[in-house]
Amino acid sequence: MSDHHGHNHAHGHVHTNNKKVLLISFIIIGLFMIIEIIGGFFANSLALLSDGLHMLSDSVSLGVALLAFIYAEKNATKSKTFGYKRFEILAALFNGVTLFVIGVVIIIEAIRRFFVPENVQSTEMFIISVIGLIVNIIVASFMFKGGDTHENINMRGAFLHVLGDLLGSVGAIIAAILIWSFGWYVADPIASIIVSLLIIKSSWGITKSSLNILMEGTPSNVDINQVIASIKSEPAIHAVHDCHIWTISNEMNALSCHAVVDNEMSIAEGEQLLHRIEQTLEHLNIQHMTIQLETSAHKHDDKTLCSAVLNTHHHSHHSHAH
Repeated sequence: MSDHHGHNHAHGHVHTNNKKVLLISFIIIGLFMIIEIIGGFFANSLALLSDGLHMLSDSVSLGVALLAFIYAEKNATKSKTFGYKRFEILAALFNGVTLFVIGVVIIIEAIRRFFVPENVQSTEMFIISVIGLIVNIIVASFMFKGGDTHENINMRGAFLHVLGDLLGSVGAIIAAILIWSFGWYVADPIASIIVSLLIIKSSWGITKSSLNILMEGTPSNVDINQVIASIKSEPAIHAVHDCHIWTISNEMNALSCHAVVDNEMSIAEGEQLLHRIEQTLEHLNIQHMTIQLETSAHKHDDKTLCSAVLNTHHHSHHSHAH
C-alpha cells in the first residue's frame, strides 16, 4: 500500500469491494448471532451468550460500517464542505463505546457465576460454538481477501470484531469440552471473561484512534517534524508557522500553515513553489494542503510558531472539520 500512486487508482475499486464484503458478512453474522444468543439461553452458557452478544455488536458494527461507506460517498455540500467523510469515524467511535459496555456487563455476570456456578448443557454449547467457529472463519477470510482491512479504520474495526468472535468461539468450544469431560462448570464464566477482555481491548483501540481524529489530533501516519522540515527545505521559504495537521477521514489528511517568502516573489513563482511542496507532501501522507504565502512584513503572533503549535494546538481550526 505504500506506493502512493497505485493506491490512488485502486481506491474506487476497493471502496465498492468493501461495501460488498461488509453486506455479505453482515447478513451471515446477523443470522448466526440470533442462533447463538437463543442457544446461549437454552444451554444456559454465558460463554455462548457473550460470544452471541459480541456477534450482535459485530453485526451492528458491520451495519454501521456499511452505512458509513454509503454515506461517506455522498458529495460535499455547502453546509458539509468535506462531504460526509467523518461519518465513518463517528461510526467507529459508536462501535468502540458499545463494545466496551458489553464487555463490562459480561464480566460482571461472569463474576457472579463464579460464586454461584450454574449447570450448562455442554453438548448444545459445543455444537453451536463449532458452527460459530466455522461461520467466523469463513467471514474473516472473506473480509481479509476482499476488503481493505489494512488501511481503512472502519474496515479494520469490523475485521477485528470478527477475529474476536472467532477466538470467542474457540473459548466456548474449549469450555464445552471441559464441562463435558470433567464437569468444570467454572470453565464457562472463565471463557466468557476471556472473550470480554478481548472485546474491551479491541474497543479501546478503536475508540482511541477515532477520538484522536475527532479531536483534530495529528494523524499517526504523519511525522509533523518531517513535514515542516520538507516545507522549509525550499530555499524560497524563510519560516513556517501556524501549522496544523489533522485527519478528515480514513485516507485523507489535511495540512494548513503560513509560509514566509521574499517580497519580490511573483505569483507564478509562488504557484510553482506550492506545486513542488504539494508533490513532496503527498509522499508524506498529506492529501490536502492549504498554504498561505506571506512576506515577513505580515504581522503575526510570535507564539504561534510551529514548535508552539506542535504542543498546544491553540488555534483549534474546527471550521475545517465540520
